[in-house]
Amino acid sequence: MDLGLAPVDGLPEALAALAVPTRVASSGSHEKMRHILGRTGLYDPFAGRIYSASEVARGKPAPDLFLYAAQRTGADPSACAVVEDSGPGVAAARAAGMRAFGYAGGPTPAERLEGPGTIVFDDMRELPALLSGRART
Repeated sequence: MDLGLAPVDGLPEALAALAVPTRVASSGSHEKMRHILGRTGLYDPFAGRIYSASEVARGKPAPDLFLYAAQRTGADPSACAVVEDSGPGVAAARAAGMRAFGYAGGPTPAERLEGPGTIVFDDMRELPALLSGRART
């Protein structure tokens, strides 16, 4: 089951280049995230900053999970950015009033991530420049 489980190509480099606080907010359970993030080497960097939809009343596409993560860390939702690889996740980010970044380098086609206030990209290495507004268009 874990064969081939690896971080998204370019994600470790993107995370290392970010100068902003990061969190994980997932529809998965804490147990599932501990397993998957642990197997990909990403659990420790996010430990203590992982939020699950099991902690809120409504999961994605409702904004509850993202608003909860922002509230727990004292962040203003309008100052937050969400990187999502699913249509419901992008919709939840928009509903939360957060900047939405749709990652189309995985199983979800770009057209299912597009929409108002959403930047769609397909190379995780682009993320630091996108977040800082320095990306080439």
